[in-house]
Amino acid sequence: MNDPVIIAGAGPVGLLLACELRLLGVETVVLERLERPREESLGSAMNGGTIELLEQREVLDAIRADGFEWPLAVFSGYPLAPDQLTERHGSTLIVSQSAVERRLEEYALKLGAELRRGHEITGLVQDEASVTVTVRHGGTDYRLAGRYLVGCDGSASTVRELAGIDFVGEEQPFHGLIGDIEVDPGDELLNHLGPESTAYGPYMLSPVGENLLRIAMGEYDAEPPNRDEPTMDEVRALAERMTGRPMRTGRARWLQRWYNVNRQAVSYREDRVLLAGDAAHVQFPLSGMALYTGIEDALNLGWKLAADVAGHGPAGLLDSYHAERHPAGARSLRTSLAQVALVHPADRVAPLREIFAELVRLPQVNAHLSELICGFAVQYPIAYPEAAAHPLLGRRLVNAPLATADGETTVARTLRGARGVLFDLSDGQLRLPDVSGWADRVRLVTAGPSAEIAASAVLVRPDGRVAWAGPADGAATPDEGLTAALETWFGPAATA
Repeated sequence: MNDPVIIAGAGPVGLLLACELRLLGVETVVLERLERPREESLGSAMNGGTIELLEQREVLDAIRADGFEWPLAVFSGYPLAPDQLTERHGSTLIVSQSAVERRLEEYALKLGAELRRGHEITGLVQDEASVTVTVRHGGTDYRLAGRYLVGCDGSASTVRELAGIDFVGEEQPFHGLIGDIEVDPGDELLNHLGPESTAYGPYMLSPVGENLLRIAMGEYDAEPPNRDEPTMDEVRALAERMTGRPMRTGRARWLQRWYNVNRQAVSYREDRVLLAGDAAHVQFPLSGMALYTGIEDALNLGWKLAADVAGHGPAGLLDSYHAERHPAGARSLRTSLAQVALVHPADRVAPLREIFAELVRLPQVNAHLSELICGFAVQYPIAYPEAAAHPLLGRRLVNAPLATADGETTVARTLRGARGVLFDLSDGQLRLPDVSGWADRVRLVTAGPSAEIAASAVLVRPDGRVAWAGPADGAATPDEGLTAALETWFGPAATA
């Protein structure tokens, strides 16, 4: 194996990053500390933003088969209606994180990634050309060298610590319990599904399988009695105190404590070491935002790493990972903190919540909050001196249907190869410049005009973000800035 990219951590972010790299032909090794896949599922929902990101890769079809749609989003306990957005967006998908990890692992292995379970990184050194990690497995150590190391190893990231990257923020007093509870058909707990805002903190019961319920609840300003594995007696006592209803039924399949921690790495890159997912940012788990933010980290980083390894990555491309994702991560953390601020302390925020309940019924507020928690509002600062600014620049292109000479398709389906796409939305009538020099990195798709895309032509990066857009009026030569955009994101054109 020659110069692989090493990934620490086989959670959703690490596994998806491995898929991204293998789609682009990069040798990839995933090192996972645990001996076997986790059966417990810390997360149980994908918000619409995560679904749209994974729609750009064929793995979503398998993940969707393991769950079910729930046409609802929640902001600080307030139900939102994503179907009221002006652009088409997906619903929430209820699916266990363990199922997501299983499907991503299957996909990564199918693509040729190597996964080593029970292998723990204990040291690293790097130079200008490579990074070498010390790995412990079965009581012995070995060394593995690679072009880059990406820490996707969670909030207590060993990679982040070894790289000396500060993780700033705080843990606020909070004691939460989460787990899956088996119930009998017709159990009384099935009558209390959904989120509740209590005087103590959040409370949620949601289905995650046949006669299987996920419970997630917690008290603000409360310290956990210990950091040991919780018991079902603790769950029943806390649930009754929070809801006022006795919990007499249910058998724990697994239980875990959770905490109110909000931290972010000061940098997502230290030379040849990069961070993604919870290793880069950890936040109070609300609205599926933590998973969404980590998944987009992987999609943003994968093609940039692959371009660097292949030798055609332009200067500054890999640095744009931190430049784009660090502000997005910071905004995600602020959004979680804002949701917490709306529920605690309950007595003081009660008047605010009454007013907020009126506000969320306004279509504009509903739309703004839906876009906020699903990442639709994130727009990277992309501009070129050669072209006028376009409102689509830096945004994720809507997953619109497209009519091509080969039949009907969608924006997301054209991106499944993890390559850039130049959409000519004029049925070939535009006089676009010659882009054949980027054919190995950018696919040209010719389609008819789209009522949902306000542009005559659009260049989209492999992560679904718009890198350039032509005028919506279908001008004869919408090429101003296109060549600059291709060179900025995909490097120089290949020569014959």
